[in-house]
Amino acid sequence: MEKKLPVTIDGREFQALPGQTILEVARQNGIYIPTLCYFPMTTPVGACRVCVVEVAGAKNLVASCAMPVSPGMIIKTDTERVREARKLVVELLWASGDHNCLMCESNGRCELQDLIYWLKIEKPRFDIKPPGYPIETTNTMIMRDLNKCVLCGRCIRACNEVQVNEVLDFYMRGSRMKVGPAFDSDYKNSICVFCGECMESCPTGAIINKQGRFAGRPWELQKVRTTCGYCGVGCQLDLNVHEGKVVKITSNKEYGPPNDGSLCVKGRFAADFIDHPDRLRTPLIREKGKLREASWDEALDVIAKKLASIRKKHGADSIAGLSSARCTNEENYLFQKVLRAVIGTNNVDHCARL
Repeated sequence: MEKKLPVTIDGREFQALPGQTILEVARQNGIYIPTLCYFPMTTPVGACRVCVVEVAGAKNLVASCAMPVSPGMIIKTDTERVREARKLVVELLWASGDHNCLMCESNGRCELQDLIYWLKIEKPRFDIKPPGYPIETTNTMIMRDLNKCVLCGRCIRACNEVQVNEVLDFYMRGSRMKVGPAFDSDYKNSICVFCGECMESCPTGAIINKQGRFAGRPWELQKVRTTCGYCGVGCQLDLNVHEGKVVKITSNKEYGPPNDGSLCVKGRFAADFIDHPDRLRTPLIREKGKLREASWDEALDVIAKKLASIRKKHGADSIAGLSSARCTNEENYLFQKVLRAVIGTNNVDHCARL
């Protein structure tokens, strides 16, 4: 067993594991430390300084998300010095961007908004000067408004470390620093695969789901957990429903495997088929050149009779089956079993192999 380290946080003694950060130990024991740049499953960088705490013997305040604990460490998370430092950081972030909550899609689920309220900041002490960047609306899936970006770097680490697509990074310096693909290009003209991981990690309204814009405020949306139907992996996701219609899809890292909150472009954005007027909702049987609706039992009876007739007339090898990647492994196993054991042919293939 690993030797545990004694740590004191806000006058209470805890046992920590070697390598744990102050933030991890605090959260593990129900002590709240605010964060903004911190993002699970990625490298802690301590960039925003919202999570600073006092550590006995340290000259400066310490970023709790990036500082490992040491034996006998004495930590204070809620002193006057800590509160003032956090307020200053949040006020600077507020003043440096266009954080108009009235028209922002993230109103109600914005971490910067939550911090401002938690710190009881009525107005920043600095003049608000948004950078005036043009809003990126060149693709149909993701909209970027860098005027709302707080340069936390979460989207960069989510793209590079979680999805390993390596599309995003910081460029320029100082007040001109921005986040985006190489050469300041937009998503559409970059190597972005539109997985939406950057959007899911963004703590503000800088990166939003364009398809769900003006379709419902966060508190109006009902989230329904389900399994993605685009392949057999079984990724977990949330259907965001408003007035009986799916308006967008989000993910949740708390659901765990198999996707741990990540989705592909189909799972996150290809939901238009749900309410499409051309979507097939019942089996159709062709009779005299025309299609009519039928029950599943009737449709399966027709299929069974047709296959039996073809096998009797032309032999089992005149029949072939093509399976789907949208089925589970178990369903695909049963499909090939029917072809081989019931019909008697090895003519079975899978769409993912073609």
